[in-house]
Amino acid sequence: MNVINQLHKSRLLGATFHTLDYCLQKELSDCETVLDLGCGPSSPLQYCRHIKYSVGVEPFMPYLAKAQERKTHTEFLAERIEDLDFPEGSFDAIILIEVIEHLPEEVALEIIKKTEKWAKKKVIISSPNGFIGQKAVDNNLLQRHLSGWNLAKMQELGYHSHGLAGWKFLRQEAQNDTMGDDLLTSIRFRPKIFWFMLAALSQIIIYFIPSLAFELFWVKKIKCPVVKF
Repeated sequence: MNVINQLHKSRLLGATFHTLDYCLQKELSDCETVLDLGCGPSSPLQYCRHIKYSVGVEPFMPYLAKAQERKTHTEFLAERIEDLDFPEGSFDAIILIEVIEHLPEEVALEIIKKTEKWAKKKVIISSPNGFIGQKAVDNNLLQRHLSGWNLAKMQELGYHSHGLAGWKFLRQEAQNDTMGDDLLTSIRFRPKIFWFMLAALSQIIIYFIPSLAFELFWVKKIKCPVVKF
């Protein structure tokens, strides 16, 4: 991992610039069990050390093998998300990190409805702000982007939004053939390191103005039904 990525994992800088890792850790601070849908080879959930039990779901076997090697979760399921079912209230939280944009909108909406039944406390979702094209990566057709998600769509579903990855204008479709930790790949201008630093600085403000962000981070708190005796 290069120096930029190491800094990106820093809790101090994460709190200042509101990185995905920091936001996820903060939102999951009151959760002990998590279902990670579309966990990929290196889920950010691995940095949430307080999680006692987690299930990583990943249908692409090369990614699943890497996740198992890294021990990112307690258990793993080699399943397509569309085929899953769990009892109501099975996990404190359900997360879909960079997942729903890989699904047709109607399929993603059905999955979101299901997650709100499976979760006891909250559902956390992240995706690009609007439709951002992406081709198959790592020879994985599931990596293609099939839908776009914005503030209006998710607010209608009851989700609270924050902005991630800085000002959208500074970024573009990632120019890579393989999934990795290169944070510069989506920077639009050169020299990329300069514009990345500018994007990082803009994140301090963009977190509070999600409409201008490249990525969006959504949270919906689940209201547990009142049990009457």
